[in-house]
Amino acid sequence: MVFRLPKLLSTYTDWLEKQQNSILSAAVIITVANIASALSGLVRQRLLISHFFDTLSSQQAYEAFLLAFQIPDLMFQLIVLGAVSAAFIPILSMYKNNKEEELRYMNSMMNSVMLLFIAVGVLVFIFAEPLTKLRTGDAFTAEQLHIAVQMTRIMVFAQFFFAISNFFTGMLQSYKRFIVPALAPILYNVGILLGAYLLSPYFGIYAAGIGVVLGAALHMVIQTPLVFKLGFRFKPIMALKDPAVVRTYKLTPARTASLAINQVQQLADGFFTTSIGKLSYLIMNLAFSLMTMPIRFFGVPISQAALPFLSDEANSRDLGRFKDLVLKSIHQIAFLAYPASVLLLILRVPIVRIAYGTHNFPWETTLITGRVVAIISLSIAAQSIVQLLIRSFYALKDTKTPLYITIITVVFYMIGSALSVFVFKLGVIGMATVLTVANIIEMLLFLYCLDKRVSGFARKEFWIPQIKMIITSFLMAIFLYLPFRILDELVFDTTRTIELILLTLSTGTIGMLVYIYFALLLDIRELYIITSLINKFGNWQKPLAKSEEVLVESPSASEDMQP
Repeated sequence: MVFRLPKLLSTYTDWLEKQQNSILSAAVIITVANIASALSGLVRQRLLISHFFDTLSSQQAYEAFLLAFQIPDLMFQLIVLGAVSAAFIPILSMYKNNKEEELRYMNSMMNSVMLLFIAVGVLVFIFAEPLTKLRTGDAFTAEQLHIAVQMTRIMVFAQFFFAISNFFTGMLQSYKRFIVPALAPILYNVGILLGAYLLSPYFGIYAAGIGVVLGAALHMVIQTPLVFKLGFRFKPIMALKDPAVVRTYKLTPARTASLAINQVQQLADGFFTTSIGKLSYLIMNLAFSLMTMPIRFFGVPISQAALPFLSDEANSRDLGRFKDLVLKSIHQIAFLAYPASVLLLILRVPIVRIAYGTHNFPWETTLITGRVVAIISLSIAAQSIVQLLIRSFYALKDTKTPLYITIITVVFYMIGSALSVFVFKLGVIGMATVLTVANIIEMLLFLYCLDKRVSGFARKEFWIPQIKMIITSFLMAIFLYLPFRILDELVFDTTRTIELILLTLSTGTIGMLVYIYFALLLDIRELYIITSLINKFGNWQKPLAKSEEVLVESPSASEDMQP
């Protein structure tokens, strides 16, 4: 066994460094890692809740910790993510055969962005208090304000590591290496867990902030070896007049503005919810975390994996193949997102209890969180598909259209939220409703604009699979609700955690079997994704070999298969 260890380590290393040559193989990897990341995130949430939910003051402290993410995240989104997500990967992919120019471009981008990032970080650290006051409402207490200010200063340091790490992620994804970047968020959660668990006896809620810094450092460290193995070397270069750098910065403002608009929405959320009080920001945050899990599992992985392939098709000017890729990816996302919405809608309360229901999590908070989850779960498919459509525009070197659509959507959301909170007094439920409507409108606008941009998608190929999946999801909801009510009232004692889990698993399994049955009955070809995923997992030791048929041909004839 000892003699086999080097060989096993070598095999494992080769698997981590394996190139993925199809969207499905890349998406499977990202999905599995996202599931692990999401589960570790739930463990993190439960741990923090169990530590900081004993009293109202500790609950408010935890809410302040969550709110403190906003300003550091705003820094990262505007300065770093705008450049990386909009242009970095498509342009970097053009230098695959010219290592010297690739290094020149990557170092120039990273060095220039990091200098700006450090300068802004110093300002945020100094002016953390007035920035926090500007974005909180009257119901936010003085103690919460103090905690949020100190946490903001701590988290600025975490964003420094995230900034470097994101450039590494962009480089690895441009080389179609998705495994290591997909593992990085797991280590981020591990860092928070370690900080909260080990340091909370000494630093209280601030231990979670220290954990965020540790997690961000781990996020960077895990990607560093492979980045250097692929040829990256740090050089003090800042060739701002390089054509590729100039082109990136020309594409970046529109994407950065789009991200800024989204961040304005996040800041508005903080203001509106802290104006409502009653832990409304915390409730929205917890509900949103559950709702975004399916998006992280399906929408983001498929979209991330699709970007290099969409960029290749756009660069080759093969518009027909580009449209085919987008259309099939939409169906793959929808096939997985629709049943996820149904599961969260029907099983909202037991899922909230399993995720956050520690002994000190109030029942009233559970019910309100469940209602918010039910409402926003209706937009899971819309938000997942938007992830793909945004990247489709980026592949076409168009960052302005997503900006315009984002502005329209956010303006609608902010006006609707203001009316629901201050005029109609609908509280957090009203905000959740407005958010769902805004997300659906955003998806429809993206679909309409992309359809015009690519001279139209085939209507029949788009609508028939979508209608079939919607019908199947509706039938699933009916057959899921009935056994859930019966088993809840007659079989399981849901005051016990084990029986609550059994109720959720059994009814969820019934619902998924019904979904699969009607998918077979209606001949929904996206169902082949299950077979493909099983095959992928069954052959995991062969490092997910190339599967060119994934988005072109299916086992039958035209397979529509799978962030």
